[in-house]
Amino acid sequence: MTTATADRYTIISSDCHAGANHKTYREYLESSWHDEFDAWRGKYRNPFRDLQDDGRSRNWDNDRRISEQHTDGVVAEITFPNTVPPFFPTGTLIAPQPTDKDLPRRLAGIRAHNRWLADFCAEYPERRAGIGQIFLNDIDEAVADVKWIAEHNLRGGALIPSIAPNSDLPPLFHPRYDPVWAACEEHDVVMTLHSGGTGMPDYGDSPAAGPMFVIETPFFSNRSMWHLIMGGVFERYPGLKAVFTEQGFGWVPEILRRLDGLHAQMSMTGRTGELGFSAESVLPEKPSFYFDRNIWIGISFPGPNEMRLLDKVGDHKVMWGSDYPHVEGTYPYSREGIRFALHDRDEESMRRILAGNAADVYGFDLDALAPLAAEHGPTVAEIAEPLAEIPKDATSPAFWGK
Repeated sequence: MTTATADRYTIISSDCHAGANHKTYREYLESSWHDEFDAWRGKYRNPFRDLQDDGRSRNWDNDRRISEQHTDGVVAEITFPNTVPPFFPTGTLIAPQPTDKDLPRRLAGIRAHNRWLADFCAEYPERRAGIGQIFLNDIDEAVADVKWIAEHNLRGGALIPSIAPNSDLPPLFHPRYDPVWAACEEHDVVMTLHSGGTGMPDYGDSPAAGPMFVIETPFFSNRSMWHLIMGGVFERYPGLKAVFTEQGFGWVPEILRRLDGLHAQMSMTGRTGELGFSAESVLPEKPSFYFDRNIWIGISFPGPNEMRLLDKVGDHKVMWGSDYPHVEGTYPYSREGIRFALHDRDEESMRRILAGNAADVYGFDLDALAPLAAEHGPTVAEIAEPLAEIPKDATSPAFWGK
């Protein structure tokens, strides 16, 4: 397959966000929930500026969205949720897991979003791989949602919630979730885990709570990786594909070193220090084996410091993302962000990072995208030019120095 004309790059953003407004979500909600939805909507006040100001239409306005992404050099996307589905207390990616009492309402809400997303992606199927939402409270319901995602061609897969340490639900390594992983494998549904608040503890309302939430979000997002690996999920279901997005990747080499070291010690002695382990705890392969076979990283707005570690992970394992339309994303300076972090990579490596890996994982047709890339993609020469000056109004962490 080709990736574009010879002198231009195809760019598939592995991290974009979209969603409907409340009025539209009502149309996708089962009618039995309409009265309750109307009451909820009348009381809801959204705290997020990007869902209140003039920029909010980027989440659903096709003309605006495509025009802005073309200006940014992006011709296709993996589409995460962004707005507030019915009955959610806050935005999708930071809302806590539902209680058992609230589960029916919240399920109705994410299913309304999934229906909307299927239609949204069907308008431009070659450009969008939508990610459907599921909850893990009820295993049968989760399995049913995985099947629905597959049947409705949401190629981005299922958004797997991280589990908070104070949750009533068991951690992701628990075998309770095996039917969900089995369904993902059977139906070729990618498991995608995005950074956010679903796996965060309750920090309370002290002045430091907000900064602690931001600082520790990466850790509580990252830990799902070692839960799945060390829990044997990829050993039991070798056909799974899992993607960890907007979590950076600089942490991956050290974590794999530690996991492999622990695995070696467990294999040799059955213990580490004073702690002993059962034979069932020891995986037949090194943890890094499962990473290499089953896991990819969506690297949203990477900076040059992190990119220095790329060869320790492998350029075949990462997929660049803009995080459009978030304020921390690289739009409208994605070309500059890529130059700042990646200008010294060779062309073959760049094509993998910017599009090839995402096409392999999510099933994009690069030949179908080639005409769009020929018109809107950045040139190879442009990206190879080091960035002389950071845009003064850039808000993305991608530009936070070297």
